[in-house]
Amino acid sequence: MSEPASITQGIAGRYASAVFDIAKDGNNLKAMEQDVDALDAALSDSADFRDLISSPLYGREEQASAVKAIAQKMALSETMANLLGLLADKRRLFVLPGIVATLRDLLADDRGEVTAEVTSAKAMTKTQSDNLAKALSEQVGKSVSIKETVDASILGGLIVKVGSRMIDTSIASKLNALQNNMKEVG
Repeated sequence: MSEPASITQGIAGRYASAVFDIAKDGNNLKAMEQDVDALDAALSDSADFRDLISSPLYGREEQASAVKAIAQKMALSETMANLLGLLADKRRLFVLPGIVATLRDLLADDRGEVTAEVTSAKAMTKTQSDNLAKALSEQVGKSVSIKETVDASILGGLIVKVGSRMIDTSIASKLNALQNNMKEVG
């Protein structure tokens, strides 16, 4: 991980931990989860929102008033609205995607769940996804939810990431390994 990325993750982790603790102490984890889902959807769906949080062209006041309006429009909890206001005031809105990801992990951990990031060549069926989640939960010892990504370039098989562990059974990686072995032979 590059140094700026690790610094960003560190900042996001500190804010996420603090706001998670506030929500947990106030018994507002359900509202926090709804806020995280709403912000995650907004980050993936709106290029304007992503531009607002990452562009240096917007001033502190513009960002603050924009996120206040967005928080009201999205009906975010007071805790999350205050977090957005603080991030805008400190010019740290750029860490919002990291905060959302970290909060999602903290909420899942609190429920005794873990998320597996699965990359497949084509979309898995509901049965395949359920069977994979069941097999992974037996290995991990926790309930597993699947976050699936489709990437045709892996040709077939799966790439599964659970925490710091990764299992790569993709055909593309097997072909690369075979190609490297062939280079060593001759």
